[in-house]
Parts: sequence; structure tokens; C-alpha cells
Amino acid sequence: MTKICLMSDTHGSLPPNIYDYIADVDEIWHAGDIGSTEVLQRLRELKPTRAVYGNCDSGDVRYSLSEFYRFKVEDTDILMTHIGGHVGHYNSMAYSRIMKEKPNVFVCGHSHILRVEYDKSLNMLCLNPGALGNYGIHTRKTMLRFVIDKNQIQDLEVVDFGEK
Repeated sequence: MTKICLMSDTHGSLPPNIYDYIADVDEIWHAGDIGSTEVLQRLRELKPTRAVYGNCDSGDVRYSLSEFYRFKVEDTDILMTHIGGHVGHYNSMAYSRIMKEKPNVFVCGHSHILRVEYDKSLNMLCLNPGALGNYGIHTRKTMLRFVIDKNQIQDLEVVDFGEK
């Protein structure tokens, strides 16, 4: 079993009590718009971190990360990007990659809208953790935590840090 913390759209800041929610996870995933190399470095110092760059990330962050990241955790195949859309309304680049790579889990950010949806037509779980930073249209700061056990996503929880 691998415990995951999934966040997105930090835009250069992390909630002060984020460390309470990261302490017991095995990996951090960040779905873009990190905001600074300092935030990325802080996360990497805490736990192994997988991340993609977002449309608001600077050259330094973009230089060290990719737009798409495909990886496997246990028996689960994951595809992560920042601008991905959602079930029935995928971004064209994301949809092309999804159709080519056929992941079990698709992770994206960008919208600042928390979504957990299962795409029956593609047999794929879609995760967007909302936004964790202080910048953007969202009113609440959110992220997701869950466990991957072989090819199953379990114990999915929304962590709500309150109003931004």
C-alpha cells in the first residue's frame, strides 16, 4: 500500500499546517502551478514528490518538470498533467495522451475545482484536487489523500483547509 497526497495550484504558498497532512504519506503528487522552485524544494525535502509544471509556472519550474508525467505506483498506471479538463470535456492534448496511454488514473489541476469522477467510457478514475494556494477563483483550499493498494484506490479523503 502506498499513501498519496495530491495537490495542485499552490501558486507559491503552502498552508502552514500542511505538514500535519503530509507526515504519514509515502508520496506527494503536485498537478502544476506550483508557483516557485522553493515550494517544490520544500515538498521534495518532506517526501518523494512527483510533479508537472502548470501554465503559471516560471522557467525554473518548467525547466525541471514536464507537461505530462506517466508513472506507475504498485499496479496502477497514472497520467498527470496540469490542464486536463474533466470527464466528457478533456483538453485535446490530454485526451490524445489518454487515448494513447490508457491510464487507470488521470490527474490534473488548473480549474481550481475539486473533482473526483470515474469515466466509464475510458475505464479511468479522474482526480483534480482543487487548489491549495491563495491565488485563483476558488474559495476554499483543498487537496486529496488516498491509498493505492495494487490497482485499487482506497480511503480517498478531501482535506479542506478552509477559506483562502
